[in-house]
Amino acid sequence: MTTVTVSEKYQVVIPKDVRKSLAIRPGQKIEVIVHEGRAEFIPVRDLKAMRGFLRGIDTRVPRDKDRV
Repeated sequence: MTTVTVSEKYQVVIPKDVRKSLAIRPGQKIEVIVHEGRAEFIPVRDLKAMRGFLRGIDTRVPRDKDRV
């Protein structure tokens, strides 16, 4: 676990190992979600970069008859 400090301007620096593991680049947008007393930072990916990320997923799931 990594700890960061909030500056007087309420800014934090994302540690290098976190930036690297999430492939965060300068200027990239990050979505912030507050959930159960914590903040979650989720990198916003370009739609083109997301192409094919579900390749191979099994789509054979039972469905309700009114949802086909």
